[in-house]
Amino acid sequence: MQLANDAKLFQLWRRRLVPFQQHRRFSSRHHLQIMADIERDRLAKQNGVDLTEFPPERIRNFSIVAHIDHGKSTLADRLLELTGTIQRGHNPQYLDKLQVEKQRGITVKAQTTSMVYRHNNEIHEAIDKHDRPVYLLNLIDTPGHVDFSYEVSRSLAACQGVLLLVDATQGIQAQTVANFYLASECNLSIIPVINKIDLPTADPDLVKEQLAATFDLDPSEALLASAKTGEGLEQVLAAIVERVHPPRGKVDSPLRMLLFDSYFHDYKKVICNVAVVDGVLRKGNRIVSAATGKGYEVSDVGIMHPELKSTGSLLTGQVGYVVCGMHSTQEARVGDTLYQRRSTIEPLPGFKPVKHMVFSGLYPADGTSMSELEHAIEKLTCNDSSVSVEIENSAALGRGFRCGFLGLLHMDVFHQRLEQEYGVHVHNTMPNVPYIFEFEDGNKVEMHMCTDRYKDKKRKAIWEPMVLAKIVVPSEYVGPVITLCSEREGEQVQFSFITGQQALLKYRLPLREIVVDFHDILKSITSGYAIFIYEEAEHQRSSLLKLDAFLNTKKVEAMATIVHKSKAESVGKSLTQMLKKFINRNVQNSIQVVEAITGRVVSTERPLDYGFGVSHRRSPQSNRLGCTESTALSLSKIYCTRVPAAPLERKGVKKQLNQHRTVDIPREAFLDRMKFS
Repeated sequence: MQLANDAKLFQLWRRRLVPFQQHRRFSSRHHLQIMADIERDRLAKQNGVDLTEFPPERIRNFSIVAHIDHGKSTLADRLLELTGTIQRGHNPQYLDKLQVEKQRGITVKAQTTSMVYRHNNEIHEAIDKHDRPVYLLNLIDTPGHVDFSYEVSRSLAACQGVLLLVDATQGIQAQTVANFYLASECNLSIIPVINKIDLPTADPDLVKEQLAATFDLDPSEALLASAKTGEGLEQVLAAIVERVHPPRGKVDSPLRMLLFDSYFHDYKKVICNVAVVDGVLRKGNRIVSAATGKGYEVSDVGIMHPELKSTGSLLTGQVGYVVCGMHSTQEARVGDTLYQRRSTIEPLPGFKPVKHMVFSGLYPADGTSMSELEHAIEKLTCNDSSVSVEIENSAALGRGFRCGFLGLLHMDVFHQRLEQEYGVHVHNTMPNVPYIFEFEDGNKVEMHMCTDRYKDKKRKAIWEPMVLAKIVVPSEYVGPVITLCSEREGEQVQFSFITGQQALLKYRLPLREIVVDFHDILKSITSGYAIFIYEEAEHQRSSLLKLDAFLNTKKVEAMATIVHKSKAESVGKSLTQMLKKFINRNVQNSIQVVEAITGRVVSTERPLDYGFGVSHRRSPQSNRLGCTESTALSLSKIYCTRVPAAPLERKGVKKQLNQHRTVDIPREAFLDRMKFS
């Protein structure tokens, strides 16, 4: 009776029908609980979702993992339609919301959505449809490209099972193998689904044999489906309920949440995607970050169904969003544990640190200011926490940022999103890799660019990062692929046949050899059939050299580069030829590329001199002999006469002498250097 009176009084207070002094009655934790329950019931009635109907045993958290272009986004659309989450015929690839995803046809950002599903199997056939058990299915979408594997690992941390999707026409691909082992490491239930069985070239039996041979999965457990036509999808939903185990959290334990993703909203600031492991989260709760120790008040909480829907609370095992006043990625740390204030908990394991494979510099361009670029990068890194950002200064390009990425596609997508979503334009430097410099005194320093900071120390060795590359290719293209890997200083680790038509090659390759054009060349020589993924390996001592560029004996630090000893000559020649196009030709300038340690001159160029005119006249002999024009031109070289230069004024002489001492390199030369490999 007391609770009912308090609830009624709170409703009156919300409408300001009771004196403000009675608000003090609701300051205790007991009355705050009543307020949260009333708000939850109101929001559930308004949004049509009551989360109290879904205890942990009625919740299934799952993900779809697949190789790129195996139909993952289409399958997600059909599941959303079958459960009534979206209308039939809605926008295709509903979960691919970014413009770059729609343009490229790939998934870049993991998305989360909740579906309400009434389970129907042989046990419940005799039961009325409305009396069948209802389940809450939380789908956490994942990208398919190897560059976004970190997104996949974060999504799997909030799941208990996965749908392993395989194309019936292509079979098992490289990223299929990688995703399978990621799911196995997390001890997730794996449901193999063979997609695109409606196509004429589909061969489900061959794919079942591959699943058994590669993953030791029972072929009879593989589900046959077509995401395009909807065939077999009811069995997929039933398998999710029956084969994926429910969350194992404790309802009565203190609150613990895993922050597995976040993104920036213009009005709500940072929105955190969380999975409630233990306890209950309610609107108005005070929560604390285990990583930073900062406290926040929950201003909004709910689920994605499919868009943001406030529910007032999240219960044990449920996945949803939280708005609590965070403003940056320094606060919303992916993998962090959020818990209720004044409670003692053990933090969750979190995620492994990100290993960045490619580094590139970003500098403002085309009217974009440094503050605008900084603001855009801060917002975007909140949405993509796998990017590392450091401020750097370039003598040629000014102040900018050095960013670390998981791969070339990741870097390209990040640049495209900066332009499309935030309207900023940037100059990006050539992708490079971090090297470890070992000195005689035993110290080791990791550097991403050439610098004279440690010029007083004697270098002992340079260590470069290596990768373990896996290439799946049709058997007829094995020869060209082996040749390409050998040219790129690769060391073969494994060579085997997955099937009679597909081969698997593993190579140890220097990272510097694949960050620019390796993937493009691989696609070209295999007619686009090759699948290429790579993972980090140990550093290796290598014969690397630093090349310094000199203009009139003065070093240009921004033009320095690190190359392998075998390529010093060709790279030095290309660098001098590139600089030759931009240097002032009216004065006698010299360009040299020199090895930094030995001082050996690798390449030398001198721009053409336009300062003196030469006049040609046809010789009398050519006129008398009746020579042709080409013959006369060759003979005229003997009779060329120099045209005296115009007298220089005193100021002009001084200016010309200064140009001999100092050479101004235009900005275009540095921009062209960015594209120079």
